[in-house]
Amino acid sequence: MTIYVAVSGPADATADERSLAEEVGRRLAEGGAVVVCGGLGGVMDAAARGAREAGGVAIGVLPGESRTGASPNLAAAIPTGMGEGRNAILVRAVDAVIAISGEFGTLSEIALALKMGKPVVGLGTWELRKSGRVVEAIMTAASPQEAVEMAFEAAGGRGPA
Repeated sequence: MTIYVAVSGPADATADERSLAEEVGRRLAEGGAVVVCGGLGGVMDAAARGAREAGGVAIGVLPGESRTGASPNLAAAIPTGMGEGRNAILVRAVDAVIAISGEFGTLSEIALALKMGKPVVGLGTWELRKSGRVVEAIMTAASPQEAVEMAFEAAGGRGPA
């Protein structure tokens, strides 16, 4: 069974965030996963690049009505014309989510994934609180390797050897 893992994070990413995302994408591809992302720049492009360079597949679920602006590292780009509403499609299509840093779009993907019962692994991402207490809903990883291992385990996949 092929595992599909979303990599979520900011389009306006720092060099460190892009580096983390590229390694995550590479490790996912090496483990046999399909990488799914928002299909644009920043973390999305870096994860797709890592997957492509490792011989894997990255699929982008785009917010616009065309493929204009899509990462050149995608094997497939799917325009939705749904803006941020595409986050629901992206999350529904995967077995797990790895959130790297992130802005409000990433937060919406985290929330949708949790609502849908999908495991979420955070790598320097949001911490959720309710009434001042941390909600233990996001698994926290310290490295790209750990994030990928946790995502594979949570999704019930074989993962990297």
